[in-house]
Amino acid sequence: MKNIFVGNLSFGTTEGAVRSLFENYGNVGRVSIVTDRDTGQARGFAFVEMSDDAEGEKAIAALNGHDLDGRALNVNEARPKEDRGGGGYKPRSGGGGGRQNKRW
Repeated sequence: MKNIFVGNLSFGTTEGAVRSLFENYGNVGRVSIVTDRDTGQARGFAFVEMSDDAEGEKAIAALNGHDLDGRALNVNEARPKEDRGGGGYKPRSGGGGGRQNKRW
C-alpha cells in the first residue's frame, strides 16, 4: 500500500477529480481531501492510497508538477504523522507560583 501526499490543490478540486487523475496509473483505494474542522473548507491537500507500490511510484513521478485546475500539484510519498506533543494536563510542581494559604 502506497500512501501519497497531494499538495497545492485548488479549493474547488473534488475527490472524484483526484481519483480519476490517479486511476490512470493504477488501482486507487482511497482519496481523502483534507478539510478544516471548523469551516469544512478544503485545506488544499489530499492523501491518495494506491494498493500497489510500483503503481504509486509511477503516479508520483508522472503527476508531480502536473497542472490540475490551474495549479501545479506537489505529489510525493506521504510521511508518517509526527507526534507534535503539546496539549494535555500538566500538574504544577513546586518552584513558587500559586500562594499556599499557610499560617505562621
